[in-house]
Amino acid sequence: MIRSKKEGGRHVETTSPIEIYIHIPFCVKKCAYCDFLSGAQDEETIEQYVESLLDEIRAHGSKSNYEVTSIFIGGGTPSVLAEPQMKQVMETLHDMFQIKQDAEITIEANPGTVTREKLESYRAYGINRISFGLQSTNNEELKLLGRIHTYEEFLESFHLARECGFDNINVDLISAIPKQTLESWKETLQNVVALAPEHISAYSLIVEEGTPFAKVYGEGCPGEKDLPDEEEERRIYHRTEELLKKAGYYRYEISNYAKEGKECKHNLGYWERKEYLGIGLGSASLINNTRYSNTTDLKKYIQCAKELVNIQEDIQVLSTQEQMEEFMFLGLRKMDGVSEREFEEYFGISVDEVYGKQLKKLIREDLIERKDAWIKLTGRGIDISNYVLSEFIN
Repeated sequence: MIRSKKEGGRHVETTSPIEIYIHIPFCVKKCAYCDFLSGAQDEETIEQYVESLLDEIRAHGSKSNYEVTSIFIGGGTPSVLAEPQMKQVMETLHDMFQIKQDAEITIEANPGTVTREKLESYRAYGINRISFGLQSTNNEELKLLGRIHTYEEFLESFHLARECGFDNINVDLISAIPKQTLESWKETLQNVVALAPEHISAYSLIVEEGTPFAKVYGEGCPGEKDLPDEEEERRIYHRTEELLKKAGYYRYEISNYAKEGKECKHNLGYWERKEYLGIGLGSASLINNTRYSNTTDLKKYIQCAKELVNIQEDIQVLSTQEQMEEFMFLGLRKMDGVSEREFEEYFGISVDEVYGKQLKKLIREDLIERKDAWIKLTGRGIDISNYVLSEFIN
């Protein structure tokens, strides 16, 4: 976005900050629990997609439009792209956008899909953070999830990334896997902590409709009994924070833990409603308080990526009320919570005038607390965060 300010009696153009998300919707094999927009494709389709991705990047403008504060290359499995393809993506981003010198640039990768050559090339292109989708250090659990890798292959990829200069690594983990116990989860955490990654994302498994998992472990299915019950899941949740805190990781968001200064800046931007531009199949954007998504039709995307208007769908100009709702339910995901002062500065009205009734109710139920003009979840509120956050949606 180009903004204008007055200097010395004349207007000069200034850049505004923005985050960029790049979607690579390809993987070697789709996992049994995954409902993301991703899947295996032939090499010709992948090449066509990359060309269209480059077209969309170019179509979004020039270096004078934005100052990019972070880039997140997600998927799917972005590391399945050939080295020349990722080079094209990164070079085109640098050509078309002004990227801050200290921008956080993340790529997601699956163990077994990276090589020394790929990792060294990522570093050369300016990628300075890598996120490995491990999920478990138990090979039986990995097999059950439909992962293509073993724990040993993860270890090889992790150490290779360190050797190639990555000093900011995230590891994704999933708890509440069928037949998983508190002890087996604890073992996974201890194994990962021993590697000292800078960041750990610990999510609880959700059995999504339409996935192979749902046919076995969905509501009313025979495998449902193999899922940890609510109490066991809560014990896992609490043990996660205890163990990671002891190891030097602090929880800064409901499912995310980091060493000091290693929070994921890109994801913080989502929770703080910073503007972001989604590029690629099905990717979402928030620009000028307008949300929209790209088409999820791969053929249409490949044919129309140059013409942005033909791929952008579900365009929604957010009302002030909807912006307030997002401010609250996104911001409360952070352990710091939301600032009452920022709310009033942004919307010109106090949070009590809008949400006084909800705040009193949630405080009475010991689900949120207010201190020094900040509102945040209590420990009990974190346990039932979906309920708490829904209170701020009209």
